[in-house]
Amino acid sequence: MLTAVAAAVLAVSAISPAAGPAAEDAPPDYVTIEVVTVNGSGCPAGTAAVAAAPDRTAFTVTYSSFLAQAGGESDPTDFRKNCQLALELTYPQGFTFGIAQADYRGFAHLQQGATGVEQGNYYFQGTSPTARKQHSFGGPFSDNWQATDTTEWGSIVYAPCGERRLFNLNTELRVNAGSSRGTSFMVMDSTDSNVSTEYHFSWKRC
Repeated sequence: MLTAVAAAVLAVSAISPAAGPAAEDAPPDYVTIEVVTVNGSGCPAGTAAVAAAPDRTAFTVTYSSFLAQAGGESDPTDFRKNCQLALELTYPQGFTFGIAQADYRGFAHLQQGATGVEQGNYYFQGTSPTARKQHSFGGPFSDNWQATDTTEWGSIVYAPCGERRLFNLNTELRVNAGSSRGTSFMVMDSTDSNVSTEYHFSWKRC
């Protein structure tokens, strides 16, 4: 199984990042992001990293231990893995941000009869979470996967102007063995920043 997972991580490195939507306003001069808390079976301590893109139009989250699996000799609790991150963003006064698009990427090996699901949402501290958008995959499947959540401009939720609130991300992978034989898995991890989950900013002036 370790060999299969290692091969999956190598295979996923071939994926090219998707182009994000244009920002509503020019991005600010600087953006820094700090991980405040990490919770979840998909991101043990030290296995999730966050970085802002140099052009401040997006930020990426890279996981190194985000694997859900079922069937074969898998532990019954491994079918579902999740990760919740609380992030603190720093940027110049006079700006606020929302998320216009999220691109999730990984690799899946699903036997005939097995299914896999990726879903995620996000929210600012003190506000309601966005709706969970679910993306399903069915076996037989053994390839890179990508899922994209987009938000119409009029529906983007922005951080309250003049307030610094933690930004929370919640992501989940699930694998159901169904009628399959053998092990099936979905992975969303890599040491290659090119395959990190990417969140595209929508900036606007307050």
